[in-house]
Amino acid sequence: MVFECFGDRKKAVIAMAHIGALPGSPLYNADGGLQKLIDDVARDVEKLQAGGVDAIMFGNENDRPYVFKGSPESIAAMTAVVQATKPLLRVPFGVNYLWDPLSSVAIGAVTGASFVREIFTGLFASDMGLWQPDCGGAARLRANLGRSDMKMLFNINAEFAYSLDQRPIALRAKSAVFSSVADAILVSGPITGQPANESDLREVCETVQDVPVFANTGVNIDNIRDVFSMAQGCVIGTHFKIDGNTWNAVDANRVKRFMDVVETLR
Repeated sequence: MVFECFGDRKKAVIAMAHIGALPGSPLYNADGGLQKLIDDVARDVEKLQAGGVDAIMFGNENDRPYVFKGSPESIAAMTAVVQATKPLLRVPFGVNYLWDPLSSVAIGAVTGASFVREIFTGLFASDMGLWQPDCGGAARLRANLGRSDMKMLFNINAEFAYSLDQRPIALRAKSAVFSSVADAILVSGPITGQPANESDLREVCETVQDVPVFANTGVNIDNIRDVFSMAQGCVIGTHFKIDGNTWNAVDANRVKRFMDVVETLR
């Protein structure tokens, strides 16, 4: 069992539901407004569920260029989109507000999410500047909001960034579990849609035994067998999109083909 919300599944697939650019973002479609955001992500959610994914994670990948602290208008909008989409959900869901741990926890807590994902620990040089997340603040916010049951998934090696902590990735992962009480460890590639280094994923899986380990980026129908030979789960977004393009809508046939393969592996 990965988490209680997944029942007795030994391997779990979390699918991304990418919300369109939120208010305050340069790419926000003001003409379409909040209703277009809701309608678009609702269509993706229905395709993902019809294909058989185990969970949905709402994310604001379209809010480029990314920021480290969520704005009031974008936090409010993302909360509203998740709340409006909840009646459609037949699987557990999570939240990730890029790249703000506290906003992720806040939105997840009030909407009833089963889990949140973020960069919670470490120090990185990134496209957005010096990246120094506040894990302690996020964990305390979760407790203060009465949601200690909500799992915190630690993305241990940030996309679009280089870790200034030169300890081996497996040691950083083990340390995050020990010192920061991670509920799961996620291993990423260098950028959205690109797979994690196989040796990195293997080392983390062999070192971290107390919590699940997920492959966080670049998982596809060609590498899922290798991924599931090591990890307890994966997060997948880009491969489920039309033409494998991160910014496109979900392709229902891609989801179904992928999940049919997954069912043979568990």
